[in-house]
Amino acid sequence: MSAAAAILIAMAIDAVMGWPDALYRRIGHPVTWIGALIGALERHLNQGGARRMKGVVAALIAVVVPVALSLAVVALLPGGWVGTVIAGILAWPLVALRSMHQHVVAVADPLARGDLPAARHAVSMIVGRDPNRLDEAGVARAAVESLAENSSDGIVAPIFWGVVAGLPGIVAYKAINTLDSMIGHRTERYEHFGWASARIDDLVNLIPARLTGGLFALVSGQARRALRVVLADARHHRSPNAGWPEAAMAGALWIRLSGPRVYERGVSNEPWVNAAAPDPTPADLVRALRLYRHAMAVLAGMVAILAVTGW
Repeated sequence: MSAAAAILIAMAIDAVMGWPDALYRRIGHPVTWIGALIGALERHLNQGGARRMKGVVAALIAVVVPVALSLAVVALLPGGWVGTVIAGILAWPLVALRSMHQHVVAVADPLARGDLPAARHAVSMIVGRDPNRLDEAGVARAAVESLAENSSDGIVAPIFWGVVAGLPGIVAYKAINTLDSMIGHRTERYEHFGWASARIDDLVNLIPARLTGGLFALVSGQARRALRVVLADARHHRSPNAGWPEAAMAGALWIRLSGPRVYERGVSNEPWVNAAAPDPTPADLVRALRLYRHAMAVLAGMVAILAVTGW
């Protein structure tokens, strides 16, 4: 069974139809199933003493259980192309090519029409900052940042680990990433309990984040400029990984990203990425979506080459 071929099949299905709402209403989504397990572990373990150790245990259980199930499924699959196609169908919901694009288009369309309230509402679905404090440039900036960062941890990273380790690899990655999104926060409740989840997520995203930045630079037509911004600013980002795709996007489009932002918990004074460039406009958000599509097409081509060579 070719892991790359299975992932290519998953990418193709997702690009065509995403994860249909009717299917979600009927059975949910694998990430919500993993999230339910994490939520139960958090409620039972995140109390009392030794919270860091309890968080390690929770992370291990949340990864091992779905990976063990995926290994059992793989063991039951037939050989050859039949097994590869089934594996691709099973991996399909763990790739988010179409939904990522749709979420950002939902911001770009009203922003282009000058409908700031609708754009604020749409961007609140994909970022955690206070949308009511965002002007037009702030909405565009938030959407571009989300597109850049989530291209890495929502698409490139699961595809990368799926190619490396097949269905168990992509399942393991999604479990780790869901752990980080749910409990890997530096808040009073999760500072210790979510420590292991955040560290593991940082580790598994090291290569995919840099690959994503490279893809954005490659397809931009401004590779030298994008890479120059990456080398200058990626390391200053609050995340050891998100700075790479964000800096590449900022350099490719010649806009500034990051900077101070307002959350419900207060103001986060982040440094600017590509500070000398202007703020993004609605037109820049459209350009970012085009860059995303081109980068994902190149990624699909890379996976196809691996599939043809029998990876």
